[in-house]
Amino acid sequence: MREYVGEAIVLHKDFQGELDERVVFFAKDFGKQSAKIKSGRKITSKLSPHLEPGNLIKARWIEKGSLQVVDALKQEKLDFTPGFLKLVCDVLAEHNHDEEVWNFLKNNKESSTELLSVLGWNPKGAVCQLCSSTPRMFGVDSLGYYCADCGAKVRGSKIYIV
Repeated sequence: MREYVGEAIVLHKDFQGELDERVVFFAKDFGKQSAKIKSGRKITSKLSPHLEPGNLIKARWIEKGSLQVVDALKQEKLDFTPGFLKLVCDVLAEHNHDEEVWNFLKNNKESSTELLSVLGWNPKGAVCQLCSSTPRMFGVDSLGYYCADCGAKVRGSKIYIV
């Protein structure tokens, strides 16, 4: 059994089973992690309120087969929209620690174009993958830019307006 402790930003939380939840967070020293919250949906859960998307937390999680959050304390609520947090969650790779992304998010910046630039997908000079016009959207599955018309035609891809 391994134990980890660190600062993290909660990106996403969803239900898993009847009482459990799954949380995705970006930890300063460990990158993007996905962990279980045992009995997180119970009304008496002490962890669940701290693990809401957009919270900056101090957390302790263990690895025993899979990851499980065992302690969490909210430090502050960062001002991110759910759509931006979902984009961050979708574009970051699991366990990929990136100090520049951490500093960007910690400084509470919400800019899709700046985030994509930090990750290496600079939208300046980019063109639509299908028709070479000015892009308005970013496709996570294809890791490319699309104009509004072509972005609407792409199926089975997570598309975000930038």
